[in-house]
Amino acid sequence: MSPEQEQSFDEFVAARYAALRRTGYLLCGDWHLAEDLAQTTLVKLYARWNRLRDPESAAGYARTTLVRSYIDTRRLRRSHELPSPELPEPTAAGQPDPERRLALLAALAQVSPAYRAALVLRFWEDQSVEATAAALRQSPGTVKSNTSRGLAQLRVILGDSLREIAAS
Repeated sequence: MSPEQEQSFDEFVAARYAALRRTGYLLCGDWHLAEDLAQTTLVKLYARWNRLRDPESAAGYARTTLVRSYIDTRRLRRSHELPSPELPEPTAAGQPDPERRLALLAALAQVSPAYRAALVLRFWEDQSVEATAAALRQSPGTVKSNTSRGLAQLRVILGDSLREIAAS
């Protein structure tokens, strides 16, 4: 890899690492596994960096690689995650209160992995149906149904606490 490509990769990592790690956490519910997912993603991205035609597409490629790595590790492990009692990041003005955030993250950890991946990409990453479909290698219809089913699972998991969260 040329020195210019090395520098552009380093700049990409500096700019996107925190977002990759946060998305990994939202997918798996564990900061250590999220760190592993982010590092695995960056290793795979580094191997392809000199072949990327459009450096602007690197963020999408990294996000897709992260989600696919998560799904692959879930297939291999089949373990159950336990939500962390720690806040994933400090709250700031304009963010939901910590109790609401923890309740939603704990509920999200109980949603099946395929539905969780669709929910994280659609709502936390604010991706379109088409971008989510491309990342998950699914049809847009499958993404829509997985999103709908994932939201239904969240409603069942949250139950009455959903009204309490909405009211606060």
